[in-house]
Amino acid sequence: MFHFQFTTVWNVSIDKPESFQHYHLFPKSLGDVLTTYKVKELHLSQTQGLWKHEKWGYPPEDAPPGDELWVWFQPHSGVDQTWADLVNALSGLFCASLNFMDSKSTVQPRWSFRPAGLASEFYSADSRFVRYSTLPREVVCTENLTPWKKLLPCGSKIGLASLLNSVKIYDGFYHSLGVHVRSVCQDTQCLTPATELKQTLTVVYDPTTNKNGKQDWSFQSMFDRTLQSQCPLADTRKVYVDVTTQETFPKFSLSPVPDFVLNQKRSGEERKIAVYQIGNHLSPSSLNLKAMYEEKLTFSNSSLPPVYANRFVTGYGLERGGVTCMIYNTMSSNTTVIFMETVPWFLRVYFSSLRIENDGKEIKPYKINFIPAKDRANPYQMELVFRLFANSVTKITYSFERAFLKWTEYPPDANHGFYVSSAVVSTVLPVASQYTATSQSVSLLEESFSDSSSSFFLRLHTETLLVSLPTPDFSMPYNVICLACTVVAIAFGSLHNLTTRDFTASDPSKRKGLVAKLKSFFKKEKESPENKPDSKEEETPSQKDKDNSKSEGKDSKKKDGNSET
Repeated sequence: MFHFQFTTVWNVSIDKPESFQHYHLFPKSLGDVLTTYKVKELHLSQTQGLWKHEKWGYPPEDAPPGDELWVWFQPHSGVDQTWADLVNALSGLFCASLNFMDSKSTVQPRWSFRPAGLASEFYSADSRFVRYSTLPREVVCTENLTPWKKLLPCGSKIGLASLLNSVKIYDGFYHSLGVHVRSVCQDTQCLTPATELKQTLTVVYDPTTNKNGKQDWSFQSMFDRTLQSQCPLADTRKVYVDVTTQETFPKFSLSPVPDFVLNQKRSGEERKIAVYQIGNHLSPSSLNLKAMYEEKLTFSNSSLPPVYANRFVTGYGLERGGVTCMIYNTMSSNTTVIFMETVPWFLRVYFSSLRIENDGKEIKPYKINFIPAKDRANPYQMELVFRLFANSVTKITYSFERAFLKWTEYPPDANHGFYVSSAVVSTVLPVASQYTATSQSVSLLEESFSDSSSSFFLRLHTETLLVSLPTPDFSMPYNVICLACTVVAIAFGSLHNLTTRDFTASDPSKRKGLVAKLKSFFKKEKESPENKPDSKEEETPSQKDKDNSKSEGKDSKKKDGNSET
């Protein structure tokens, strides 16, 4: 797993749009959007693939498959219209289909998405100014990476961003782009706020398929290039490598040798982080960081994280169905979670069928926020606050009925099905086991290594769902057109012959049928020269007498004629 983080802090308050005038390192294209649409906090993720929490632990930035956007606005009226204008602007800025985040897929979370930056307690509790939406079907590709790179202070041709080869990145098993804007403190006293822009990119490669099972890696093998320069505008330019298991199985070595090793201790869990100062390794050649393993690596499952979840569709047929979500707590203590679900309007949820069970016993939630859907207007919104018991599995189930859509509301590949966005599970962990996210109180990765917090906020997303709806036969219009055209062609041909052809009676003697042709053939055979008498044969006496009498008659006629003259 490779995680890139580029953090830009601008000592200007986002609460004062008039101060967004003289841009230095902060991207002006994004700053204009923030001020125009009165944004206080913005979080956008574009992800391809699914992060497997039970196998990989927790990611640095958790995100669901597809696009996810949640925004806190400055207090004002007309937030819905501002949201509609904002998603259209962001759609053009990031080359994504964010303009489809309309009222049919947008909700107002009450507890799950509180501000991550500076905000008053009164403002954070007011859900009128927050909007959340997802596009689980969105595909992330190079056209999304290019505008993301353009927001970087040094662009994509220099520094760590030069490693971001789109061909190699999108060859990974999982990749996620993130853009996060929030208000932070300028100093430890926090008297003056500043604006923070954090851009993240997480890539997961599968060595069993990409490298034939070999665990050795390097910049050249992973990104098809080496690090040849550093961004001159950056204050810190470092590469961190987790070397906690370097001295245990499987043993590996790094080349070149790191500048120093940090000992990270979070909630009693110790980890070793090798640090490379990029400027110290660029001369006389480029930096091609390598990890070489001494023995063949045997892949095995890692330890389970403290909390993780799985979700799937139940039922059969195209009339009714259900959804089941399993939330696992592997800790030895109880914990409280917030479960949020957004269901499209065409899956009509039966709220009476909602059940939360643990070991066969029903659990009563502490709080419930359920907003029913309106056809073709807004989705179902469900937020539940309940307790997870220690070392147990909690099951959430509910039933739904599939609605009939208009034929114009189906996508081009209607038989593929409809996607339901991921559910969101939020909680606070008492331990930092497999926890790699940065703390909300810091901005840089290095600052989180010395985090002494006793609790760690966790937000994770489940799988998306694919649900089939009753689908009409879209080939019927084609069949009707073919049948109608065939009938018209037959009728037109008959009418055309009746109205344009000249009919005349035929002579039976001139018929050239098969029988007539056979009679003509045999008649010709009879009249052929082979059937006539031979002219060279001798004449009979009777024939000679007849010929002599004929010749005498002719001579007498000639004499009579001569006498008359």
